[in-house]
Amino acid sequence: MKNKFKLSKEKRSEMVSSIKTYFSEERNEELGDLGASIILDFIMDELAPEFYNQGVFDSYVYLNERVEDVLGIQK
Repeated sequence: MKNKFKLSKEKRSEMVSSIKTYFSEERNEELGDLGASIILDFIMDELAPEFYNQGVFDSYVYLNERVEDVLGIQK
């Protein structure tokens, strides 16, 4: 499945760099640009949709609570 998230070239580069840094500092492994890009694609394809959906749901709950607050001031 092709990911549906669009990243600017700069943001993708930052994320690839972050993945490489993580592997270097936390796992003591050197990871190249290709390896880090593959990991980023996996995260975007398989994991990011769940975080996105949770964010949408949390926003829905928050907005509903605010609407109830507003309706509570009716006379």
